[in-house]
Amino acid sequence: MSSAADLKIDLDVQRHVLGNGLTILVAENHAAPTFCYMTWFKVGSRNERPGITGISHLFEHMMFNGSGRFGPKVFDRLIESNGGYSNGSTSYDFTNYHEEVASEGLETVLDLESDRMRSLLLTPENLEQERSIVKEERRLRTDNSTEGTMFELLMANAFIASPYRWPVVGWEPDLNNISLPDCLDYFRTYYAPNNALVVIVGDVETGRTIELMEKYFGGIPSQAPPRAVVDAEPIQKGEKRIAHRMVAELPAVMVGYKAVPFSHEDFIALDVARCILTEGDSSRLYRSLIYDKQIANEASVHFRPSLDPSLFLIYAQAREETDPASLEPAIYDVLERIISGDIDEREIRKAKNQIRVETIKDLKDNSGRTELLGAYELMAGDWRRVFTTLAKVEAITKEDVRRAAAACFHPDRRTVVTLIPEAGE
Repeated sequence: MSSAADLKIDLDVQRHVLGNGLTILVAENHAAPTFCYMTWFKVGSRNERPGITGISHLFEHMMFNGSGRFGPKVFDRLIESNGGYSNGSTSYDFTNYHEEVASEGLETVLDLESDRMRSLLLTPENLEQERSIVKEERRLRTDNSTEGTMFELLMANAFIASPYRWPVVGWEPDLNNISLPDCLDYFRTYYAPNNALVVIVGDVETGRTIELMEKYFGGIPSQAPPRAVVDAEPIQKGEKRIAHRMVAELPAVMVGYKAVPFSHEDFIALDVARCILTEGDSSRLYRSLIYDKQIANEASVHFRPSLDPSLFLIYAQAREETDPASLEPAIYDVLERIISGDIDEREIRKAKNQIRVETIKDLKDNSGRTELLGAYELMAGDWRRVFTTLAKVEAITKEDVRRAAAACFHPDRRTVVTLIPEAGE
């Protein structure tokens, strides 16, 4: 199952680079009279520094507040008038913006997108407005969320030198500190065409689309490349533990193991392990903690592609009247069985099928294709790697999973956050 033909999906992707360094991927899909447009900027919280953490996510909000030729709220109004919608997202590694629009709206989208890449409206009023919104988002999703707080503590304590140690949403004092000159400098450096990738998938004609991209984006000047991010994180040589008290109903535990980046040969084997552990009611963690031992009412795993080594994260929330101290040993028992090679071939097959289905679902519509092509172009260096990755998934053996698990799930490489509930006032 290693090629586009195997998936019965025709992906004729054309790659073009403008003179200013803007990279473009175009893939025609005429199944419906719509297209998806996504801009990936090679900037996320990984590119920030203390004092301005959260600025990448802040920009995600500010990008919808007007540009040189289009006033505030005009962007969304024009997109919606063309039967479409728009959104954005920020991660540790990238920031992206996308629109799903009717085919006849292509030139409108290019006009809007090129204008905000050229002349985003950055004013004191816009900054203060979006700063307040982001701070409220932080309070909702982190400060007032048990899982959000635990995750933030885990990342901040697991890492010493990696920029993954600060949250994507930023620390609140840093959000208060970000100035308009900071924003102007950040925009000039990271929102330049030579630091961006545009992916267009859908009912478009490739040749005409490239001509229009030249027309609208070709005159935007490139900038000096951003400073490279150095992975200076030292090897962790001992378990770290954090006990956190906050108002909550139930105890919980979150365990993070230092893992590998997307480019590492063990990433796929660990992704198979992720599925074995947590995908579906028959998965290892779910079956052991929730069904058999009945000590948890929730168990999950978070392991996503990253440019630098990040964490393989396991979360469990205790059931009422359950000793929370029983959660950790139960988690480690499940992991130890995988490390010892106690893996059924049916589990391997199920995990491979799940990963394959996840990929096929993404490749079935314009939005999914746009996101998958962009992610592989930036993280793997070539969009075609999506298919070689599927071939590598098929080649994974039980021994591959055991070996990768043994390397990752070592006690010296883990950081543990335990939530101790406190009663509210």
